[in-house]
Amino acid sequence: MSFSTAPLVTPAEARVDLAAIRHNVELLAGHAPGVAMMAAVKADAYGHGLAPVAQACLEAGATRLGTAFLREGLALREAGITAPILSWIITPGEPLDDAAVQEIELSAGAPWALDEIAAAANRTGRTVRVHLKVDTGMSRGGAPLADWPALVDRALAVQAGGAIEIAGLWSHFACADIPGHPSIDGQVSAFDEALGIADKLGVPSTAIRHIANSAATVTLPRTRYDMVRPGIAVYGLSPIPELGDFALRPAMTLTARLANVKRVPAGTGVSYGHLYVTERETTLALVPLGYADGIMRGATNTAEVLAGGKRRRVAGRVCMDQFVIDCGDDAVEEGDEVVLFGPGDNGEPTCQEWADSLGTITHEIVTRIGSRVPRVHVDGLRGKAEPRLRGEQV
Repeated sequence: MSFSTAPLVTPAEARVDLAAIRHNVELLAGHAPGVAMMAAVKADAYGHGLAPVAQACLEAGATRLGTAFLREGLALREAGITAPILSWIITPGEPLDDAAVQEIELSAGAPWALDEIAAAANRTGRTVRVHLKVDTGMSRGGAPLADWPALVDRALAVQAGGAIEIAGLWSHFACADIPGHPSIDGQVSAFDEALGIADKLGVPSTAIRHIANSAATVTLPRTRYDMVRPGIAVYGLSPIPELGDFALRPAMTLTARLANVKRVPAGTGVSYGHLYVTERETTLALVPLGYADGIMRGATNTAEVLAGGKRRRVAGRVCMDQFVIDCGDDAVEEGDEVVLFGPGDNGEPTCQEWADSLGTITHEIVTRIGSRVPRVHVDGLRGKAEPRLRGEQV
């Protein structure tokens, strides 16, 4: 017996504009002249498609790529990407030999990580490039400042044996997307202190210093050091929505085609729990996307889509594979395209609007779109976007 390996897909698609990706990378480079750029392409390039987006970033001037996990970096190598890649989350027992052979740079924030990386380097006969991470206030990965000198000393000893090369010194902001937050100055001071310690202990000046995420890239020039690491902004989504869109161009447009259209009388309950009841005779239309595809259940009676030239609110409970919209007396039919979100050019909701209506961030909206929804990569940017403030009409 044989089984098909073809992907199971819905009658929907996430169109990803690679020209928009390139526009965003070029725009971000303009915010950080004279420094390198690592484009964060973790989580399948924030749901946009790993290899095509990575290639577009490199074409637009990014010199490095960043992934959370080693398997993402290895997938880029399998796709033929040869640019430097940093993978920053490793756990004990991972196949670090593959990282060494494929020249994936790794992060280390504790001695055990250095030891495992060194062991892989020795087994493979390769020198692994390592970025030492200091915790300056995020309280996730990285060595606390009190443990930083010991980590640097250990890394220098391992480097002396030829197993690793200290390629970078880095940290991550907790609140760069909150302008004026007091933790920003505190983290910059802590990072500078960590860099000073590393310098005194003998870390080569060639080590790349980096801490700036998307928000810091566009608003905090003093944090750009040797390299910036934009993530969400690469995909055209504002890292600080209250300050506007920074002329970024949203790259993803999520669409589906109506699966069923019918007239129903007033008083008709819709979907599980009958949380929506029609006020009059109306036309209901079925959108074949649901929470299994990343459409959050919280969109029930809240989020809007564009269908038949008008915005329609989700009517009733979002189900696993589908939800309903109320189209009133407007003419819609099976096969008509529905736009859940996009750049907003034709009146469709934006990803930011979906995030606002659901009380979350755009990162969650785009990364939740499931594997049943094919990513279709196009190259259709119609022109560079003008900066737009929140609430401004287009």
